[in-house]
Amino acid sequence: QVQLVESGGGSVQAGGSLRLSCAVSGSTFSIGFMGWYRQAPGKQRESVAGITSGGVTNYADTVTGRFTISRDNAKNTVYLQMNSLKPEDTAVYYCNVIRATLPRSYWGQGTQVTVSS
Repeated sequence: QVQLVESGGGSVQAGGSLRLSCAVSGSTFSIGFMGWYRQAPGKQRESVAGITSGGVTNYADTVTGRFTISRDNAKNTVYLQMNSLKPEDTAVYYCNVIRATLPRSYWGQGTQVTVSS
């Protein structure tokens, strides 16, 4: 049974920072892509940031320069450092990982991020 455990969400004032973590546990497999998505009330889920097994990153244009994604392969963990947070960043953030062999997608339970003005 594969589990993705997210942590680090919470409430912060505009301009503040948060660091999200997502640890993969359970069945052992090689992880390819790791990424973060978010869904704000009344909006569709959108991609925030992603990182490949080779360390290549990509970001939504709305977070470029403010957010940084990283991964620790030894710990099977992906992180999202969020700086200069804005109220429009308020959403539920979801971790996603893709198995490298026989690709399959796994999702975390989501963690709430609230940014007040």
